[in-house]
Amino acid sequence: MENSENTLPTNFIHQIIDKDLQQGINQGKVHTRFPPEPNGYLHIGHAKSITLNYGTAIKYEGKFNLRFDDTNPAKEEDEYVRSIKEDVKWLGADWEDRLFFASDYFETFDEYAQILIKDGKAYVDFSTPEEISTMRGMPTKPGIESPYRNTSPEDNLDKYNRMKAGEYEEGSAVLRAKIDMTSPNMNMRDPVLYRISKTPHHRQGDKWCIYPMYDWAHGFEDSLEGITYSLCTLEFENHRPLYNWFIDQVPGIHHPRQIEFAPLNITYTVLSKRKLLELVKTNIVEGWDDPRMPTISGLRRRGFTPSAIRSFCEKIGVSKVDSMVDHAFLEFCIKDELNLTAQRRMAVLDPIKVTITNYPEGQSEMVTCDNNPEDPNGGTREVPFTRNLYIERDDFMEEPPKKYFRLSPGKEVRLKHAYYITCTDVVKDESGQITEILCTYDPETKGGDSPDKRKVKGTLHWVTQEHGVPAEVRLYDKLFTKENMLNLEEGEDYKDFLNPESLVSIKGCVLEPALKEAALGEGFQFMRKGYFVIDNKDSAPDHLVFNRTVGLTDSWAKLQKKLKG
Repeated sequence: MENSENTLPTNFIHQIIDKDLQQGINQGKVHTRFPPEPNGYLHIGHAKSITLNYGTAIKYEGKFNLRFDDTNPAKEEDEYVRSIKEDVKWLGADWEDRLFFASDYFETFDEYAQILIKDGKAYVDFSTPEEISTMRGMPTKPGIESPYRNTSPEDNLDKYNRMKAGEYEEGSAVLRAKIDMTSPNMNMRDPVLYRISKTPHHRQGDKWCIYPMYDWAHGFEDSLEGITYSLCTLEFENHRPLYNWFIDQVPGIHHPRQIEFAPLNITYTVLSKRKLLELVKTNIVEGWDDPRMPTISGLRRRGFTPSAIRSFCEKIGVSKVDSMVDHAFLEFCIKDELNLTAQRRMAVLDPIKVTITNYPEGQSEMVTCDNNPEDPNGGTREVPFTRNLYIERDDFMEEPPKKYFRLSPGKEVRLKHAYYITCTDVVKDESGQITEILCTYDPETKGGDSPDKRKVKGTLHWVTQEHGVPAEVRLYDKLFTKENMLNLEEGEDYKDFLNPESLVSIKGCVLEPALKEAALGEGFQFMRKGYFVIDNKDSAPDHLVFNRTVGLTDSWAKLQKKLKG
């Protein structure tokens, strides 16, 4: 990830760090981490956190950890661990040799829990989950103390050890901190530290039958790893007093600083792991890496690049205020990059035959095409040309309206990089459907220009019938039709707004032969159609599949113009 002090935008978090460094806090060290739970695939919101945490470490020449908060065995899988590591690495974040798991610290968490119990600051509670919830009260109403709250430290330690030994059933007992049942902050009202779960852990197996809650584990993980800045989203702001309280109860350990920032929200998108998992489990999408998903693997399969995602995350900035980012801006970031880097190719998605009647039968020649007019070093390629071509069906109209600049009877147009052609006739089937367009060409216009400089307004892309490569092309669009998926009315379900046209699969497409050698992850601009990438899952040498990353229409520029107008 190529960030530096000169390129990474300054934000309020960096202003805090700058002030700390000036005061000599943390001995001038900056150490961040990305702490995902391995209960799903990473999405674009996680990319913002990765970019911020890793970019901050790079900016201040510090360290960056990847750590899995694997404290809930019922929802965690090795598959998620593998995918997260792949995504973080793909985005360009390098954790070097600092890969950690919360489960690495289970023994230490246990020792800290016993410190609280012996100090009379934690107790075993046999109340039901419903009773505990009721006892906690409401934000405007104090909680009620548990009948187990004042049990002696010796008795609590014995019961805690029996919890660890598996003597109690799931749900029958928890370990709670003894803090303040009247606190206006609900998180401080005797939170649960450990619950019983007899589900095998993906790394620890059956070694443990009690597991720490996220709030209990998270701060200690940061402390044990020497993290100086624990960067969290705003949902953890009210948890910060608890984060600090837990660390303060254990003498002599390192105390990181938690700073919260606004999470990423994008129009026409859901980023809830629960909802994304439901989309996968109910087969509404074809897995976590479906190109319609906002997951990193889905975006990668759709043709987004690490640099474009990082650019998006950096340009939207970091703030303390919740906001909604327009999906069009994400598209703008990848389009802005691909316009400069993607090679141009010709692909006909809805082909109709064209025969150039005055071009010699059996003759074939090569025409020179530039790979990218935006790249001076992009070079050129040779594309075969014959009398038998395909063009897009909607590039021909038998009875066109005024100002129609494509092909029609008697109309002359330019074939990109090749010749001027004029339609002389059409061939129809018994139903009256046009099956072939007959044209003549001007042999003096090779390369797309005429010696007499006559003007031709229409330019069409094409592929020869003899050399065209068959392919399937998938046109992807937003998965949802509602702009703000966070603002659902009562009775509405997020699935009510699924876009029925989020995927349009087109078979029978014809591509220029160079695309047969397309490499995985290599983006192309299909002339006049958009940016595409070969599918990294379904494509095969005998069945090419290309996914549309984004169309050519600059929706973000249109939106900006509309707002300014």
